[in-house]
Amino acid sequence: MGRTRLHGQPPPDVLQLAAHPLRWRLLEELGRTDRRVGELTDRLSSTQSLVSYHLGRLRSLGLVTARRSSLDSRDVYYGMDVARCRDLLSAVGAALHPGLLLMASTDLPRFDGGRAPRVLFVCTGNSGRSPMAEVLTARLSNGEIATASAGSHPKAVHPNAVRVMRERGIDIAGRQSKHVDEFAGQHFDYVVTLCDRVREICPTFVGQHEPIHWSIADPARAGESDEQTYPAFHRVAAELTTRIGYLMHRVSHNNNEAKETASV
Repeated sequence: MGRTRLHGQPPPDVLQLAAHPLRWRLLEELGRTDRRVGELTDRLSSTQSLVSYHLGRLRSLGLVTARRSSLDSRDVYYGMDVARCRDLLSAVGAALHPGLLLMASTDLPRFDGGRAPRVLFVCTGNSGRSPMAEVLTARLSNGEIATASAGSHPKAVHPNAVRVMRERGIDIAGRQSKHVDEFAGQHFDYVVTLCDRVREICPTFVGQHEPIHWSIADPARAGESDEQTYPAFHRVAAELTTRIGYLMHRVSHNNNEAKETASV
């Protein structure tokens, strides 16, 4: 009898990429917070050339994004494109068998009572990114996450932030910006910096908290007039909505783990 000839396809690219131990650790790290190459090198105890090489491989499939720092243009912040990873990994099962196609849930988690997790969003002016993140989180979580926002150099809320939020049914007109020092001495479970500049000077808050950085460019700098910058505010609102959805899953997961630990 002759030997059976196999006609199978090679494993999907995402499996071949993610299966590498260092690339898997990079995805784990960037799934939590945006980071620069030097930070990744330190955390993974690897060389800069090796980390840069594997980041390039992950970027080739769109799993990782890169953006120049607004603090120092020589620096680049890397982040995981969670939605892209979700879509690719959800379809991996179908490569083995149609019955294994995994459909990623778009449902947001809900929190079953107890102390509401506290999240603080910080940017420079507390005029665009951070107030939008604050109210979007409150809306998406149905108020089950206690939110606040502040800035290192607060100024009036940008008209386009008001406009974009109003289009989403949220009124932030007349909202007063706050200085980050107003929250000194308070406890937060998560402190999310949205500006590369403010990340370097964000104060330490009471107790342990998970610091998270989302490297998002200031939409107010995208043009010289409100009409010119409006599209950038719209894009930032969309990006924040996506990121907040995944943050909520992390908050829910961590809360459940804490409850299980406490019950043992």
